[in-house]
Amino acid sequence: MGRREDRSREVLDGAHARRAVALMGICNVTPDSFSDGGRYFSLDNARARVRELLAEGADLIDVGGESTRPGAAVVSAKEQLSRVLEVVSFAVELGACVSIDTASVEVAVACLDAGACVVNDVSCLRDEDLASVCASHDAVLILMHSREPMSELKAFSAYPDDAYDDVVKDVVAEWSDAAERAMARGLTPDALVMDPGLGFAKNARQSMELLSDIGTIMSSVNVPVCVGASRKSFLARDARPEDRLGASIAAAVYAYRNSVDLLRVHDVRATRQAIDVERRLIGMGVP
Repeated sequence: MGRREDRSREVLDGAHARRAVALMGICNVTPDSFSDGGRYFSLDNARARVRELLAEGADLIDVGGESTRPGAAVVSAKEQLSRVLEVVSFAVELGACVSIDTASVEVAVACLDAGACVVNDVSCLRDEDLASVCASHDAVLILMHSREPMSELKAFSAYPDDAYDDVVKDVVAEWSDAAERAMARGLTPDALVMDPGLGFAKNARQSMELLSDIGTIMSSVNVPVCVGASRKSFLARDARPEDRLGASIAAAVYAYRNSVDLLRVHDVRATRQAIDVERRLIGMGVP
């Protein structure tokens, strides 16, 4: 069996050959995530969710055991592992390329040992040992831009308007600093994926500006880019998360049109259908 980094690149390349973007399906094994509120917290439901995501066409499965909604309590590594480890192992047994959504080194090590090939770090490398772990396990690190932990934020899309001089330039600069620290710990550039962190330490306007200028971000970081806009409040603040499908699809199609490499989504089937139609229309010369 090849290196895990090769495995994850194969998944991305294969997805690109099919539809030019990889789809990462979200499996929240938490009682308090903003988008599904504990629907997949039990082991049986989490396993069913993994099967569902794969059946809908997910290229990767992103398993997380700690909510990142504003004000969410910090979850210990022991508790995270009690939630996610069996789910990760189950998904690996089904042949999935699995991402573990965590900022904990202990959780990352255990899940990589269980066969995960990607670590999805929403902390922007708060703990540099996470990069060392990815390097030693030949794993890919999705490094998401953020500032303070979500537990310290007060509400969705609530962030000072003057927190950034230029949100696109500042996010790229801060992410690039974290990437340099990751590479200093032995991670190679081809094992890095950039996520601009829509909704994380950004208000609605800042998140929308980042999404609208995703092409500039991609050309600035020179690594694959992941966009996670699915069901987030900046898309439609007057709707519940489960009622933001239309806005989520619009964001995904826009990101696809701008050639992002990876989309992290809740609604895999609907997103895949929208992108497949968009791809056919583009092939027919529709502007």
